[in-house]
Amino acid sequence: MKVDAVVLAGAPNNGQLKEVNGEKWEATIPIHGKPMVNYVIESLQNSKTVENLIVVAPLEIKDSLPPHVTVVQSGDTLTENVFIALEALEKKNMMLLVTSDIPFIHPEAIDDFVGRCAELDGEVYYPLISKEANQQVYPETVRTYFRLKEGTFTGGNALMASPEAIANSRWIMDEVIFKRKQPWKIFRLLGLKFIIKFLTKQLTLQEIEKRASGILGYKGILIISPYPELGTDVDKPSDLALATRLIGSVQGKEA
Repeated sequence: MKVDAVVLAGAPNNGQLKEVNGEKWEATIPIHGKPMVNYVIESLQNSKTVENLIVVAPLEIKDSLPPHVTVVQSGDTLTENVFIALEALEKKNMMLLVTSDIPFIHPEAIDDFVGRCAELDGEVYYPLISKEANQQVYPETVRTYFRLKEGTFTGGNALMASPEAIANSRWIMDEVIFKRKQPWKIFRLLGLKFIIKFLTKQLTLQEIEKRASGILGYKGILIISPYPELGTDVDKPSDLALATRLIGSVQGKEA
């Protein structure tokens, strides 16, 4: 399967990271002299499954990005940027949406996720990473976890979907994106029965998929990825310090 990848890089640096770095945009916060978003772009460029790549970002950062990257002007919200990307693509492939703040991502993680999606018949795919997998690789990160019958998980910072499913899901996208850091609020969208099951840790992955598919009108599938890099984002000073240290140690070994 080939996909069209979209890097969502339009967020202003007005959150916790502003305390330690004065860059105007989150995407251009440097890690070892390289804008954070460039780690994501380069991994997608080296992926075997990515056919086309666009970056939705302020045009003023274009010169900071790798050469020959297609950049389209971002809007004011994450949802708006998704639809800007949709309009910029030919809509012949599945769309892989990723955020600009996952600098640990690498081609193997991307290709593994796309490959797992290709094996299942769906229209919207979202990665989950188990608490065990995340803590094994990045024990120092602080993540938001939720407990299901199958185990404890955190969500990824990627999503793959058909262009049609994205085009017809704006209302639910607004809800989910706004509440993405608070998964218990997302579960409220599923109804009282699911809230009770979630609170009693009896809610299953299959039940979420079935209910979400009914709400969306498109078949949604949750993909358990063994790669925590899909969900390890940099959105607070401790994350940036960790990324600086770990990426520096990898570059030191490669040198």
